[in-house]
Amino acid sequence: MRRSVFTLTLIAAALGLSACGKKEEAPVAAPAAPAAAPAPAILVGLAIPETHVERWVGDAEYMKKDLEAMGYKVDVAFADADQSKQNKQIEDMVTKGAKAIVVGSVTEAAAQAVESAKAAGVPVISYDRLITGTDAYDYYLTFDNFKVGQLQGEAIKAALALDTAKGKNITLFAGSPTDNNARFFFDGAMDVLKPYVTSGALKICGPAPTNSADDTWSKITTEGWAADKAKARMETLLSGACKAVKLDAVLAPNDTLARSIIGALEQDGKYKTLPIITGQDGELLSAKWIMEGKQTMTVFKDTRVLAKGTAEAVDSIIKGTAPALTVKARTDTTTYNTGKKVVTSFLLEPVAVTKDNLTKELIDSGFYTADAVAKGTK
Repeated sequence: MRRSVFTLTLIAAALGLSACGKKEEAPVAAPAAPAAAPAPAILVGLAIPETHVERWVGDAEYMKKDLEAMGYKVDVAFADADQSKQNKQIEDMVTKGAKAIVVGSVTEAAAQAVESAKAAGVPVISYDRLITGTDAYDYYLTFDNFKVGQLQGEAIKAALALDTAKGKNITLFAGSPTDNNARFFFDGAMDVLKPYVTSGALKICGPAPTNSADDTWSKITTEGWAADKAKARMETLLSGACKAVKLDAVLAPNDTLARSIIGALEQDGKYKTLPIITGQDGELLSAKWIMEGKQTMTVFKDTRVLAKGTAEAVDSIIKGTAPALTVKARTDTTTYNTGKKVVTSFLLEPVAVTKDNLTKELIDSGFYTADAVAKGTK
């Protein structure tokens, strides 16, 4: 009996020592809560008017890149110069849940879709073309379009030495009558050229409006900015009203039309040397032609900067604040009237580009490579 008690005592002591020597186990951590799914990116719509004018494709690419860098999802739609199609695209963007839409309109009929967007609580920014006939949006971003025309007029004035010359011949082209900017371009150019028309230093061949309010202005416009229409009209002038004169200059409102006009002139045996020909947009093939002496100048509007400013405006509006832009732009609260309200506008500076400064403005700035300009294509 005493042995059994002794044995039990030893066992108890051993168990006590074992318990004292065992390390205390750490409590098991509770399983981590699953990570919350990231919030879906906010959708922004870009309604772009066309692709047949080169610059619009670039505008869309630049804006998309800038907005995506800010964390937005971007829906881009090209309207193929069809306002009905664009209105449907804008309506689709609203349905998809876009929180803001940037509209480069085809015609003034974009107002219908803009008003529908506002009714759905979706703000619209007018991009480079003023949307008229509506008060359903607050902001417009563009370049100083009147100055664009002034730069074209100044180029003609300088090239023809109009302060001392007499009897120089010019014919006039304007952009699409449905594009409000076309009026600003033309009026800016004629702001420079009209005094020389009045003095006789410059004679207009064909229709001769001196501002876009003239009844004859519609006769020099180019529906839809279509190159084939500009070329056909130039051919008609060369075989008709301008047959008996040799043109010293052509006021062409953009590069696409300038090149089509040059094509018509090159088919006319009279023009071994081309007239002074203006342009706008700094398109790649026109840059090549400027270096070759076929086109005299273009007005460069760095759409990288316009796109960045527009992306910044979108970001501000979605966040519920007035646009805060880091790009250099002049705020204009008096000029751009839609017919129903004056829209706050942000105007960027255009630059006249000739053979003399093309390398600096278009190549050194990184807009094009020297190789692309030399080939006229990317």
